[in-house]
Amino acid sequence: MAILQIILNGLTYGALLFVVASGFTLIFGLARVVNLSHGAFYMFGGYVGYSVCVWAQHLMQTRNSGLAWTAGVLAAGLAGALLALVLSWLLKAVKGELPQTLLTLGLAIMVGDICLWIWGGLPVTLAVPRALKSPVEFFGMMYPTYRLFIIVIAVAIAALLYFLLFWSQFGRLIRAGVDNREMVSALGVNIDRLFLSIFLLGGFLTGIAGAIGGSYLALSPGTGFQILTVALFVVIIGGLGSLLGSGVGALIVGLVDSFGRVYFSQFAIFLLSATVIAILGFRTQGLFGRKE
Repeated sequence: MAILQIILNGLTYGALLFVVASGFTLIFGLARVVNLSHGAFYMFGGYVGYSVCVWAQHLMQTRNSGLAWTAGVLAAGLAGALLALVLSWLLKAVKGELPQTLLTLGLAIMVGDICLWIWGGLPVTLAVPRALKSPVEFFGMMYPTYRLFIIVIAVAIAALLYFLLFWSQFGRLIRAGVDNREMVSALGVNIDRLFLSIFLLGGFLTGIAGAIGGSYLALSPGTGFQILTVALFVVIIGGLGSLLGSGVGALIVGLVDSFGRVYFSQFAIFLLSATVIAILGFRTQGLFGRKE
């Protein structure tokens, strides 16, 4: 049973990382910008979701309302989308991959300081709805319902993104824009609007991940860079720009982290780094990345 619990913990963490990394992948796939402020999207969304959740609980005079938590998650998504909108405007004024990447780093630092100023330095956690608090019996063991809920949410988001990218006209335009932006623009498609929509979707997903993760893991001022580091591991393993790679990379990182913390707690980060190095050793573009 201990092995099963470790696997489920790894799947839960991997599911959360997939939601974060999918937004990163969407933004990089079209914009070709390594967004180092992506962790700030997660942290800012989580904090906004926390404040809205607390406000809604006070308004409804309850501490475990599912409606309050849902309002917090939606507010977190909108906060992430707002940050993505700001970043897309800023990137228009900066040319070159390195200056744009440094701009995203500067935005991450600024957002981190703003969060510290508004919410302080103590960790905060969103209150999980009462319906998801009680553990359930799973293969003969008791396991938190909310952690299984995170896995379900990640699978649902993966299915929606797959349909959006591979079965809709919008997705066809996105994939065409990734391959040849100039040609798509010449065919009359507003590539800037397409670019903006992907930024907003990526920011929205990352903001939602901040609220979902803020109910599972605590939010604190350093959360942004912590989640960014792990998300980079995910997309490097899976391959930049690959949605399937984000899913597989998140699964690998989640399981390696879970087993590492139990059996090799002092070397957990080393095991993650070693996994990245080992995969890049035989496939430099990641498992599902494409060679340029």
